[in-house]
Amino acid sequence: MKEEQLLRNPEIEPTEDVISDALGEANEAYWQFLDEIRNHGVELEWRYYKDGKAWLCKGLHKWTTVRGTAKEVTAFWLSIWNGFFRVTIFMPEKSREEALMLPLDGEMREMVRTTARMGKLSFFPLVFDLRDSAKFDMIYLLADFRKSIK
Repeated sequence: MKEEQLLRNPEIEPTEDVISDALGEANEAYWQFLDEIRNHGVELEWRYYKDGKAWLCKGLHKWTTVRGTAKEVTAFWLSIWNGFFRVTIFMPEKSREEALMLPLDGEMREMVRTTARMGKLSFFPLVFDLRDSAKFDMIYLLADFRKSIK
């Protein structure tokens, strides 16, 4: 099956039914991921992006400063594909060494170590195509770390 990003119609919002139909067997893992990520202080915000011509979900960590200013940081982006969902964490290059000190498994450590920066941008993308819960713990760890970078 060819990898294809779904949820491309701006008129069809990503409801539970629409997402379930798109994910198929990965649907259970998707809902499990969302249930747990909320416990990590992350809110989900779906929006249609005209530049990418697709619905994307931002995983946002929001807080209020001591002076009462509302702040937020994007912990990850989530997109729906045929048979899986993709979580992308854009990690600042300046935090790569610190990220390598996290208790990551070998595969994740290698991904953090070797993923190239995005052109001239000062970020590198950690991209996870998820069909089951096997990598969830590492993703939660990386998302929590990303939230801590202000």
